[in-house]
Amino acid sequence: MVIQVVNFNLEGITNYEYLGATKEVAPAFKELSGLRSNVWLTDEENATCSGVYTWEDSQSMENYLSSSFYDEVLGNNPAFVNITYKA
Repeated sequence: MVIQVVNFNLEGITNYEYLGATKEVAPAFKELSGLRSNVWLTDEENATCSGVYTWEDSQSMENYLSSSFYDEVLGNNPAFVNITYKA
């Protein structure tokens, strides 16, 4: 099992808009191969967001990070900046 922690800042959108977007995209995460669970956290005061993902294995995590889904949702989204992750 692999735990991945992702952190990023919001830019150009409010926390409320971010929360609305998470509700729209959440069902798609259920389809990710190897994802056991995910928890999204927000620090509205500092415009900081985090995600804690539990993967079956490191390959599942790497498949997500190299996917077009990751690029669309997080990697190439101009509203999310300073993206970092640790596993």
